[in-house]
Amino acid sequence: LRAALDSCAGRFTCDARGVGTDWEVKEVTGIAAALLGTADIVADPAGLAADFTSMMENAMGKEVADVALRLWTPVGVEIRFVKQVAPTVADLTGRRTEAGPRAGDYPTGSWGDESRDYHVCVLVPEAGIGQEMLAARVSLILPDTSGAGAPQTLSQGLVRAVWTDDMVASTSINPQVAHYTGQAELAQVIQQGLDARKSGDFDGATAKLGRAVQLASASGNQDTAKLLSKVVDVVDAATGTVRLKAKVAEADEMTLETRSTKTVRVK
Repeated sequence: LRAALDSCAGRFTCDARGVGTDWEVKEVTGIAAALLGTADIVADPAGLAADFTSMMENAMGKEVADVALRLWTPVGVEIRFVKQVAPTVADLTGRRTEAGPRAGDYPTGSWGDESRDYHVCVLVPEAGIGQEMLAARVSLILPDTSGAGAPQTLSQGLVRAVWTDDMVASTSINPQVAHYTGQAELAQVIQQGLDARKSGDFDGATAKLGRAVQLASASGNQDTAKLLSKVVDVVDAATGTVRLKAKVAEADEMTLETRSTKTVRVK
């Protein structure tokens, strides 16, 4: 499967669906991630027609294809990661293709009338107090499919690095960064909790899923909170105190795992 996905990546996008419960979540989500599509579960086959209609409407609403997130960095700057954080969490770091001196493209697939959020982390060299530098330039690029012209820049933003001895400025975390860091952790601890539950590590599962409940509550991610409530009994959402349910429907567990990467935007 991995070899097939590698050969198809970049050629087309694909939305993946698991019907019923006789399938592996990681296979379906892996297909969607590799081919820049969506993944979901249709637990009741009777809902397949409605889900397919929704998928087709979404696909028909796409206006531009093969959009890339281009990241340029000056000499001395190291890229730590590039992630999509809304509407879903997706790590694009390892999917970079070179796009000229100091620049690389990260695939984002097809776009319609929508907005997405990305989290970029770079490491800059040391400098003196009061100095400032351009740490990165981020652009959305639409390639010229004819090969005759230059790619079209759809939008662009600059990332500045400023050195300061102001403790408040240097230690405070941007609210958006804090929010999406929490959403990425939410997706991670759900996966870890479900894996622990499947392996019989019930204490580990309780701890991880309790943390997931806490993060979902704090960020206002009500959809994920509802899915979690089908796997654990919530004693105190604010502190992440939960009890594993004795019996969990397989469809409920698979739905939580499949949709764990969906995020909510900053309020």
